[in-house]
Parts: sequence; structure tokens; C-alpha cells
Amino acid sequence: MKCLVAGWFSFEQMGASAGDLLARDLACEWLERAGFLYDIALAPPFRGGVDWRFADPKTYSHVLFVCGPFGNGEPITEFLSHFSGCSVIGLNVTMLESLDIWNPFDVLFERDSSATSRPDITFLSPKSQVPVVGTVLIDTQPEYKEKDLRLSANEAITKLVASREMATVPIDTRLDINRTSLRSPAEVESLIAAMDLVLTTRLHGLVLALKNGVPAIAIDSVSGGAKIKRQAESIGWPIVFTVDSIPEETLLEAFGYCLTEDARKTAIKCKDKAAVMIRKTREEFIEAMIHSARNVR
Repeated sequence: MKCLVAGWFSFEQMGASAGDLLARDLACEWLERAGFLYDIALAPPFRGGVDWRFADPKTYSHVLFVCGPFGNGEPITEFLSHFSGCSVIGLNVTMLESLDIWNPFDVLFERDSSATSRPDITFLSPKSQVPVVGTVLIDTQPEYKEKDLRLSANEAITKLVASREMATVPIDTRLDINRTSLRSPAEVESLIAAMDLVLTTRLHGLVLALKNGVPAIAIDSVSGGAKIKRQAESIGWPIVFTVDSIPEETLLEAFGYCLTEDARKTAIKCKDKAAVMIRKTREEFIEAMIHSARNVR
């Protein structure tokens, strides 16, 4: 026996969500445990499955519709008509009409309907988590004029983000005009502190990450290196690049390293080293100001 697995991921521009895909994968696992072969009906942008509109209904003994609201209208009516000779099963669906009025399923395990409600099956889906990565990118640096290669530095981070799966969070540290709806230093720092890793071309992207024990890949966008490179060197943070030299393979290695516990320990050591140095600066500053005030008198 063979089953066609369908859902809102089987229709173009019908709002297929992460939950729909998690429920689909779980349903496929259950089908395998029940001894079924299956195909998955997919529509763009999802790839690799079959187009249900051109699938031969005789290929399938069963059709399983997984997850989401389910109502009596297009494209559902066309879908049901196409597979009218198959046993149709509903799983984790919300029935939009009373079952007394309309229930096209031969077997129904609804999420909720006029008859009952059940927990959404994605509670049982495997956790699928990826690193949460903050991207803190510089705009322009007119003070460096022709040496500022910001676009190249930001592009290197964009390519790194595209190279693997991660959840990226754009974080703008500029507060006079903020592109990420942050309103205060506390909001900026809180967001950076919640990241697994920060990718940055901004000095304070590096500083606020390490201050909170978050490893950072810093790229100095000034040719030859400037304030970001010198800041990293002053506190001993090793993961800093200049825009003139960003080997792609080395950047990928740095990404992997920054997700390790060793990298977090190094970030904390750098933070502690910086704090010792700054406390010394604080005392020297206070002494200098007191001395200056005496001279003014």
C-alpha cells in the first residue's frame, strides 16, 4: 500500500508554516512505522516531491492530509475530487465546518472540530534547532574615506550566513535611526546577549557580544585593519579578520569554533581582561580630572 502525504505545502502560496512541515515529517515517520510507502505532494518553493495535480490516483491506496485549517472550498474540493477513489485520512487538521455538515474523511484524527480537540502533533516532533546568530553590520565610515570597504566586509558575512542553516537576527546598534526597532542600549545589549554567536563589522557588535560572553566573528571593514582589529588584539580575542583577507574556508572554521564551549570561555576571559584594563583607566581618569580641577582653581 502506498500513501500520498499532502498539506498546505502541496499548494502554492497557501501559507505553509514551519508547523505544517514538522507535522508532515512526523506523519511520514508514523506511516513508515505502519508499514506504508509514501510520496509527498509539494508545490513551489518546496522541492523534491510530486505535483498532486498530475499524480495518478490509482498509484495510491490512501491520501493523508496533514495539519492546518480544512474547509469546504477550493483548492480542497479539486484535491478531494482528484483522489475520490482513495481512502482519505485527516491528521492534525482544524475542521472549519461542523462535522454534521461536512466531513470528507474516511478516517479523521482532527486537531479540533465540532466533536473534539487534541494537542497539535508537533508537540511530539523532534526538536530541530540551529544556531541563533546576530548580524551587526556597519553602514558607512566616512572617517576612513577610500579605505572603507564596508560592502565587501558585509558581503562576506552575507555569504557565510547563506552557507549553512542558522537563524539570523539583524541587530542595529545605531539608535538615532534604528532599522530593527530597537530603542535603547539595554534593548540592543539584551538581544546581543541572547545570541549563540554574533557576526559583525561594527566595533560595538564585537564589544557587546564579548561583554556578554557571546563569541563573535569580527570583520574590520577598513583596508589593513583599524579600530575593530586593534580592539580585538588589545583584549586577546582571536577571531578577527580584515577585509583584505577573509579566506572562506577559514571563516567557516571560525564559525564552527565560535559555537564551542571553548570559544565561550575565551570570550569570558577577554571580557575579564578588558574589565581589569578599564578599571585601571578609570582610576587614572579620575585622578587626572581631580588634578585638572585643582589646576583650574
